[in-house]
Amino acid sequence: MRVKICGITKPEQGQAIAQKGATALGFVCVPASPRYVTPNQIKLIVDSLTISVDTIGVFANASVEEICATVAQARLNGIQLHGNEFPEFCTQLRQFLPEIELIKALRVKTPEDLQLTDRYISCVDTLLLDAYHPQMLGGTGKTLDWQKLAEFNPPLPWFLAGGLTPENIGEALKRLHPDGIDLSSGVERSPGDKDLDKVALLFQQIAQQWRNPLI
Repeated sequence: MRVKICGITKPEQGQAIAQKGATALGFVCVPASPRYVTPNQIKLIVDSLTISVDTIGVFANASVEEICATVAQARLNGIQLHGNEFPEFCTQLRQFLPEIELIKALRVKTPEDLQLTDRYISCVDTLLLDAYHPQMLGGTGKTLDWQKLAEFNPPLPWFLAGGLTPENIGEALKRLHPDGIDLSSGVERSPGDKDLDKVALLFQQIAQQWRNPLI
């Protein structure tokens, strides 16, 4: 299972989180976010890594040109679209960056929102389900209704996000079987400042769940 820790802002924290077992680090490329990092800041973090992990830029309603420039400058190998991007935009972006993993995040407010995933099956590599918030695109700390996701089984790999913490990850993984999980605020002291003790506890809980999947 993939484990993505998003909202990385500090090189030493990125390295430590990769060492603890994260398979992907997420960098918020949305200037309005308190976790925003510039392309140059991302590059400094990526260049400092001594462990191979996926490096994913999180964008919201950015232009193709902006995304391509950031990917090149920051040396990213994945893109997460967290805004109102239509499938046509995803198709266009894939043409420009065919070797880059393309993740489409969908903020789920009602069960009907899950039907939107069908529109992206042919134009992205991975889906991500996050909790809906009227003012915030992500990092809200709100959980999804896991019971309503019990039958969610798309033909693409998918990340579960939205309010995940070391305290609730075991319950989430008992109820659901995502291909990956995505955490941000659940392992923070403050926006962009990760709590490495919480990160360590997260991986302890994941390991416990793998050892005892029916508990």
